Amino acid sequence: MARDKTPVGKRAGARRGPRKKASLDRGALGLALAITALVVAWGYLVKTAVDFGSAARGGESGAWGFLALACAGAAACLFVGLILIARLLRKLGITSGGSTTPADEPESRPGGGGGGTSRDQGGRRAAR
Repeated sequence: MARDKTPVGKRAGARRGPRKKASLDRGALGLALAITALVVAWGYLVKTAVDFGSAARGGESGAWGFLALACAGAAACLFVGLILIARLLRKLGITSGGSTTPADEPESRPGGGGGGTSRDQGGRRAAR
């Protein structure tokens, strides 16, 4: 007689759920590519700003304007890149989105002595 190898009893079932297929998240891939492009553009603009700074100190007066534009562009690339990094981390589930509601402020109780920063009297039992 062949024995059936199906487990029986209280803990007979599998402890793990079905495996999820690894899928490519196109949104996360797009964010990663945009971040890469912004980092490359930031590096190029920083190098360009250094070159324009050298030229401006060498006597070319028109290089100062290009230096300012390159600096502003590099700062913008860095700022947008950091925002996209935050979005990518949220999309991957590494961080969670912040709440849009402000933190609950303690309500003033009636008869508290005219508002202000006075300490409430009574404790937890008196608040009931």
